[in-house]
Amino acid sequence: MPDIKPAAGVAQAVAVSALRAQQARMRIIAENLANADSTSKTAGGDPYRRQAPVFEPTKVAGAQGVRMSKVQGDQTEFRQEYSPGHPSADAKGYVKLPNVNSLVEALDMREAQRAYEANLNVIETSRSMQLRTLDLLKK
Repeated sequence: MPDIKPAAGVAQAVAVSALRAQQARMRIIAENLANADSTSKTAGGDPYRRQAPVFEPTKVAGAQGVRMSKVQGDQTEFRQEYSPGHPSADAKGYVKLPNVNSLVEALDMREAQRAYEANLNVIETSRSMQLRTLDLLKK
C-alpha cells in the first residue's frame, strides 16, 4: 500500500511556509499603519516611508514554498500638506507626510488575513485526511 503521509506532510510544510510569510506581511502592514501620520523630526526632512514585503519561492520538504526575502521601501512620492506652523514644515510651509494610504493597507491586511486562513485550512484538511487514512488502515 502506498504511503500517503509524506505527501500530506509536504502540503503542511508548504502551508506553514506561507503562514510565516503572511504573518511577516501582516507585521509590516501594522508598522505602516502605525506610522501613517508620522512626520519628520527635522524641518523639511523625510517622514516614514511605506515598507513592502518581497516574497520569493523556497524549497520546503522537497516542494516549493514561499518566504519573505526582504522588506523594500515604497518609492512613491510623499504626500504634502501646507502647515507653516508645524515643526516639520520646510521653508515654504509644507510638511511631508508618509506615503502610506490607510485604505490600501487595510485592504492588504484583509488579503493577508484571508491567505493566512486559507493556509490554516490546508493544514487542518491535511491533518483530517491523515487521521481518516489511519482510521481506514486500522479496519
